[in-house]
Amino acid sequence: MSNELHVKCKGNSLNGNERSFQERKEELERLDAVKANEKKRESHSPFKNFVQVNKATYKLEDKLMQENPLAYRIWRFLVNNMDHYNAIIASYSVLMEQFDTSRSTLYRAIKVLENGEYIKIYKSGTSNVYALNDKMVWNSYGTNLKYSKFSANVLISESEQDEEIQKTIKTKKEKTLKLE
Repeated sequence: MSNELHVKCKGNSLNGNERSFQERKEELERLDAVKANEKKRESHSPFKNFVQVNKATYKLEDKLMQENPLAYRIWRFLVNNMDHYNAIIASYSVLMEQFDTSRSTLYRAIKVLENGEYIKIYKSGTSNVYALNDKMVWNSYGTNLKYSKFSANVLISESEQDEEIQKTIKTKKEKTLKLE
């Protein structure tokens, strides 16, 4: 059976893969309504700041904490900053600043996470896309698992930016500090 959908002026009720333009429009509107409803439900959920953790992950966390505390701290940082699809983009500069460590030390700790299958690493220019293992932790409804690794929160480092943007960041930091 073909997975193709044919949209034509008139649909063929005998062929489940053919729709009229009007039928397809109505189908897309229903899908959009479902997505909007899910988004509304998520935004009002008391669990929106929760992370789901597989019970087996706790043992792996303990092991990682004992064997490589920096790798554990990096993993927890990624978990706390990942988006609802388990991904985050961050440069080495961001992580070096966050953990006050050298590039080589950071590289070794991240390699431990990658080799232990805590994360997968994809490249985006000079930054890495870190996709956390969705069998260990998950930050959305279970029905969204199929979308894992396709969206990301992006963390930038102040020191990576040009002077004008650094001034803007400092101004925003000062405003934030005054609010707290």
